Formats: sequence, C-alpha cells, structure tokens
Amino acid sequence: MAPLIGRRLRKGAATTAVAAAAMAALTASQAPGFADSDHGDRNREQRAGEAPAPDDTPIDGGSSYHTDLPPLVTPDKPGSSVDLPGLPGGSSTKPEAGIPASVLAAYKKAEAALRESNPGCNLPWELLAAIGKVESGQAGGGNVGADGTTVSPILGPVLNGDGFALIKDTDGGAYDGDSRHDRAVGPMQFIPSTWANWGRDGNGDGEKDPNNVYDAALAAGGYLCADGRDLSVKADLDRAILGYNHSREYLNTVLSWFEYYKRGTHEVPDGTGSIPSGNDSGSGDKGKDPGRKPGKGGGKDTGNGKENDAHTLPKPDDEPDTTTPTPPADGNEGTPGTGTPTPKPPTTPPSTPSGTSKLTTVGAKELSTTAGTGFGRSPRVKAVDTAGKPVAGARVRYEILGDTDTRFLGLVKSATVLTAADGTAIAPKLLAGEKTGTFTARATAVGREAAPVEFTATVKARPVPQADALARIGDKELTARTGASFADALTVKATNKGKIMADVPVTATMITSAKDPKPNEKGPYFLDDKGKPVRTLAALKTNDLGQLTLPKILTDDQAGTFLLRLTAEGGAVLDIELTVTQAPAS
Repeated sequence: MAPLIGRRLRKGAATTAVAAAAMAALTASQAPGFADSDHGDRNREQRAGEAPAPDDTPIDGGSSYHTDLPPLVTPDKPGSSVDLPGLPGGSSTKPEAGIPASVLAAYKKAEAALRESNPGCNLPWELLAAIGKVESGQAGGGNVGADGTTVSPILGPVLNGDGFALIKDTDGGAYDGDSRHDRAVGPMQFIPSTWANWGRDGNGDGEKDPNNVYDAALAAGGYLCADGRDLSVKADLDRAILGYNHSREYLNTVLSWFEYYKRGTHEVPDGTGSIPSGNDSGSGDKGKDPGRKPGKGGGKDTGNGKENDAHTLPKPDDEPDTTTPTPPADGNEGTPGTGTPTPKPPTTPPSTPSGTSKLTTVGAKELSTTAGTGFGRSPRVKAVDTAGKPVAGARVRYEILGDTDTRFLGLVKSATVLTAADGTAIAPKLLAGEKTGTFTARATAVGREAAPVEFTATVKARPVPQADALARIGDKELTARTGASFADALTVKATNKGKIMADVPVTATMITSAKDPKPNEKGPYFLDDKGKPVRTLAALKTNDLGQLTLPKILTDDQAGTFLLRLTAEGGAVLDIELTVTQAPAS
C-alpha cells in the first residue's frame, strides 16, 4: 500500500480510540445528511456495524497503509471544538488540509464522471481524497508530472506472505517490477490483479495506468460504486471502504479523513503536499521494499508493545474486530472492540432545518417514450419541511415498479439521489427497453414518513420505418436453368424522400403478372426456415444501409419468364424479371 508507514494500528490500541473520538466529535458537529441519514433504516445501520467482508481480494491486497489521523482537539468539556478547517478555532491553512492540485483535480474529475455514469452512487470526491491520503499520502505529497503520473513509483510491501498476504505475481512485474510476487501500485494502491479488472482511463490518453492519479482515482471510484452501492447510505459507505482493506482500524482512519476533508480543504501546488509522519518520501523504489524499515523485524509485530511501521494482515485467529460496539453503562460511547469510553462530543445541538415532511411533484407526472430510446424527461420531486421550505441534502429513492425492462442510467432499477439547494431531486435518466406498456416510477423520502410520489411512464412501440421507393442494386439479367438456382444475388435499396431507410419491412412474392398479381404456384421459389419450398417471404427487413439481399432463389422444372414482386412498408413496389431456361437433357 503506502510506501512508508508512520506507525501500525493495533486492535484496541490508543490510536483506535483517537479515531473513534474524532468520528464522534465530527459527526456531532455536522448538519443532518450524513450522520443521521440512516435513522430510518435500522437494519442497514446494524449491518454496517458488522463490517461484512468483501467477496474477493481487497483492492490493495490487505497491504500496509498510513495511520496518521487529522488534527484533533479531544472534546473534554462543553464548548470544546474539533480543530478542523471551517470550524471555530480551526484553520483553513493547516498543511494537512491542503491537497496537491493535480491530485485534487483527479478526485473531482472522477466524482463528475461517476455522477454522470452512476448517479445513484453519490460518490463524494472527499472519500477518494481520504483513501488517497491513507493509501499514499496524496501521491506522496503530489509528486506527479503534468499528466498526473507519479514521478517515482509508489509501491507497497512485497506480498510474499511474510507479515502480509501471499499474492503471487499476476502481471509479470509490468506494474510493480516484481515477477515473483505482487505489490500494491500507484496513488490508490491497486494490486495488479485488481487493476486488471478495475483499471480505467481517467485522463483520456488511451492508457490505463495505475501510476496515473486520474486513472487510479476513476478506477477507485468505480470500485467503491460497484454492486449498486449508494455511498450516502452509511452501510454501503462502510462496506465500500472495507472492500478496499478489510480492517476496522482502516475504516476508522479513512472515515476520519473523510470527515476532515468534508469540513474544508484547499489546493496546494504539486509536490508540496503534507507527507504523513515518519515518511521520507511519497514514493517507493522498484528495487526495494519501501513498506518496511531495516532492523524492525521485517515489519512484523514483535509483541514487545512497540508500534512498527507495517500493517500485518490478520491471521485466521486474529480477525479484525467487526462486532457492533456496546455502549458502557455510564452512557459514554464505546471504542469499537473495547469497553473504553471516549469523551462525549459537544452537547449543544447545531442549528439545523427541520426534516422532510412532504414530497411534491415537479413537472409532469406522466412520461412517455418509444421502445429503445431514452425518456426526454426524468421524474423529479421537491422535498419541503413543515413550513413549506425546501430541504437540501435529503435522500430520495427512485424505484421502477411493474413489468418492464426500462432501467435507470447504469441499468439499475433503483437509485438514491440527494436534493439540491432548492429541494429538488431529479432521478437518473430513464432508458426504455424493447418491452412496451406502462409502469410506475416511485419517489420516496428515505427515512421519513412523507407520502411517496408516483409517476406513470409509458413505453410505446417504435414507429414502423417506411419507404416510398425500392431500387435494385446492379442491372445484370437474372437467369438460371431448370432444376438449379440463380447464381447472382439479388440486392435492393429502400429510400423515403431520397433518404436511406433501415429496418423497413419488405415482402417478396412470386406473382403471375403485373396486371394480375396473384401468387404463382410454379416456377422460382425460396426455402423457408424448415427447408420447404415457398413463393412468399414476409419476414424481411433492410439493414442499416437500407439494403436487403434476398435469400437464394431456386428453380423447379418450369422454364419461362417469371416475375418477383417486392413490396415495402410505406407502399414502395418493385417488380423484377427472372428468366429460367430449360436444362439440357441428360
């Protein structure tokens, strides 16, 4: 993971208590939206406390990470404040709050991209910043080039099973320079095998490079948003972070920085970012193991009570503490995994607006489109409080109900969005499938008793393309002998007012004459899908170029001149002569 580590967090250690205290103070001092956003969904909150393990290998392979915490004045009496930017007593110029320009731009660019491709995820760039801080110290203080690629490689420790996971080489050393074992690579510390699945091109240069902060930030965002996660939901947020590194201490550390950056940050020039304590640089050396220091037992915990610089992957009998904390009898919050009480946060409640009491429709409640297209307008509602004032930052969940293959952008049936400053929440774009009919889109205020709002959406059948003209491509005479087939293919083109028309239905029929177009019972014929002779084919359509090539035309024992009539939807008609000569007697 990170190239050099300040210290190692241990289960039940004091650093965990500090992280918990930081979270308690931060959560108590913020407005509604994050801390209390799930009070209406108790089951999900409980699942968050259980810290479920991810299904596959953690994104960084369970490697080491920076354990420095944000600046904090522990609240020990009413009126005490957390020393964070934007808070009384805090400073927006603290070096820890500064994020190098290119790194900050990469986080915000990734957030914007995910807002477009997966709006229901609600990925905040501050979460990427928190993970980037813990994983690599913001790319080693912003030690990146103009394109966002790190000047020096950032490598985690060798994952050879000695104090860390055992992950044998998967990339031939292409990314980590190690052809025997994998190492976490780049600003967001992807192991090569994980990058193979999640790698993205974030800066549009056609490359997917884990050493590029734009690519790595977008890939990390995609991973955090996977499996339909909504990161405004605490349970999904915890699950996403634990998928990066399944450790309770890691979760607490990332959440501490997440809240810190949400309180305020500022841009600093590349290369001037704050380096986590105990680190000489923000980069590793492909020929060395920057995750360990000489003479420290190879990064292992020697059991002498000292904190070493590497995080040891939990053994089967040393699993991370993932139980839900139980508050002590005195009412203080307990530190996860311990009975140690932490100081109470400020008791003065912040001034906040009242919660959502009503959802109202904005615009039409009836929506429609044709199959295979997007709806021109998305469902939208407005959240207001009891005084009728708009509520910002409220969570609204949109769901698709009914028998339909229509989906929201991202091909999901439900998505949660946050209301804007004016209280409006717009659903992701609706994309209609091929199934026609009517369905319902429902908007619900998450965790509130406000009545849901329902929209009626209709998917209409596509209009059938029509042609006012059919023309043969080529003018070669079509001839064949009896008992054989026409060697030359017959291709026609459909147009409407001179415009090429795709998907135009065409019927081909062998007829007796132009004046008396009855189906002919003898002469040339086609074969149906069962191999039986037929003289009418109806299931024909022009391709994207407006062209149609007819199936092979065969002949019976009748010689003469025959007529094939092609009729297109829209009224276009084309007659083509077919000449059949008698085959020589055998």
